[in-house]
Amino acid sequence: DEYSQLSAYERKRLKNITENAKFFAALKLHEVPARLHQIATKRQSHVTKRAKPKKAEDETVRRRSMRLQRVEPSGIPMPEMPAQPGAEEQPEVPAGPLPMVPEDQTGNSKLTEDLLATWMRISEIKANGTEKRTCDIKRYQDSLNSMVLSEDNIKKVVKYRVASMAIHPSESIILVAAGDKSGQIGLWNVNCKSEEGAQVFVAHNYVVSCMHFSPFNPAHLLSLSNDTLRCGDVTRAVFDEVCRSEGNLSCFDFLEDNASTAIVGYWDGDVAVVDRRTPGASLELSADIGFRRTRTVHVHPVNKQYFVAAGSVDVCIFDVRYLKAKGNKPVSSLKGHTKSVASAYFSPVTGNRVVTVCADDKLR
Repeated sequence: DEYSQLSAYERKRLKNITENAKFFAALKLHEVPARLHQIATKRQSHVTKRAKPKKAEDETVRRRSMRLQRVEPSGIPMPEMPAQPGAEEQPEVPAGPLPMVPEDQTGNSKLTEDLLATWMRISEIKANGTEKRTCDIKRYQDSLNSMVLSEDNIKKVVKYRVASMAIHPSESIILVAAGDKSGQIGLWNVNCKSEEGAQVFVAHNYVVSCMHFSPFNPAHLLSLSNDTLRCGDVTRAVFDEVCRSEGNLSCFDFLEDNASTAIVGYWDGDVAVVDRRTPGASLELSADIGFRRTRTVHVHPVNKQYFVAAGSVDVCIFDVRYLKAKGNKPVSSLKGHTKSVASAYFSPVTGNRVVTVCADDKLR
């Protein structure tokens, strides 16, 4: 009766308010804080305490090898290893020609001069191994079995991991070049038994992945890194820049007997032709051969226009005379590789065979 004077809208509004009040009363919201407090205290009572750590005397002493303790087998402590310099401490190698100065310029310059003079002297003597020799497998096996590794023939030539090597063709003196992962090139006169028989030069900024002494002029040592191909010319005591590329170079081989041109492979699969007689450091030709990756390139020993390229699972022979920027077709494809191919090389005398090294544990 007391709501009879109200309008229909107001009566409906009051009815909604009354029903909402009854609904919230049924939820018993006023009991929620007490209920939450009860749940929290109940959980805390079930929390397990963390076990106290054992005392040092209760623990079993872990055995450490003498190598980790830096102790010789005789019990004499080993000398402390010098800290290896970080990558930022090695100055960046600039573009263009570099003087053939050893990394440690404070060292004995006379030793460096003697090493370079030896390299120059043995390069003037022509190797008389031009005639083709037949291989007696039995004699070759006997020669291998008679080899002995002595401490005099072990030497740390470069600071870091060796990524490539080249051996001078001289038959009188063993001169070895080694390139490491930081861009250093070490020269070692193996016949020199003194401690100073090796010198280190910084010629690249990145890993030296491939090196060859020139077959035409062994006074030239060509070395390849990710961005540059250089020629170390001992007659002028300089590392010339043959070519520079923004891509990642992987390998190279000479296309001619006079070593004036070379075929270069890229990690992204392309190949390029380089002519050392052309001024500047640009490429003559860059070609897409359809590879995802090119790890090695090798030129036929007789027919120099042919080269074999090895990549992911691809091993193909191409004719350099018909290379173009796109759409290159191989002369021959060597099938059957199921995994990554590390390298492929022609046989050295006739070139009638190709040997491949594959990650499926097979030589083909």
